[in-house]
Amino acid sequence: MTDRDTNFEKLKEMLKDIDFCMLSTVDDKGDIHSRPMSLNGEIDEDGNLWFFTSSESLKAQEVERLPKVNASFSDPGDHRYVSISGSAQLVKDRTKIRQLWKPVFRAWFPEGPDQQDVALLKVHLEKAEYWDSPPSKIAQVVSFVSAIVTGKEAEFGENKKVNLGSD
Repeated sequence: MTDRDTNFEKLKEMLKDIDFCMLSTVDDKGDIHSRPMSLNGEIDEDGNLWFFTSSESLKAQEVERLPKVNASFSDPGDHRYVSISGSAQLVKDRTKIRQLWKPVFRAWFPEGPDQQDVALLKVHLEKAEYWDSPPSKIAQVVSFVSAIVTGKEAEFGENKKVNLGSD
């Protein structure tokens, strides 16, 4: 297994139980705009995140203009944090929409997967950074106290930058 494969599997493992993220796009004034989005565990083997959206939404317009996005995931209970940047693309392929459809999406799209404005936002992972800390408060306190006593930096878990792009 290559380093890229190992890193990709680590990211998938960290994200598998985190449903919501903050998805950030750039608006027409150059400002960053973020909103909560549900991932629903859809990370494919090609390194794509899949989100359901309306093809008429502001985020769809922003992605069409500038496809660079960031998705930030957080699981404070398990001390896991992931920030992913990549290129987004609006996908209107009905076959793919039906393949990824889940009944819960009727809350946003009451007519189902064939509703006129249902689309997918495909985010291709390019770079990521994650923080994976020990879940035990005791381990964190021991590391903190040890750092104070020894004068060395505290070890609060793993932090890694990952390049998943082709370069």
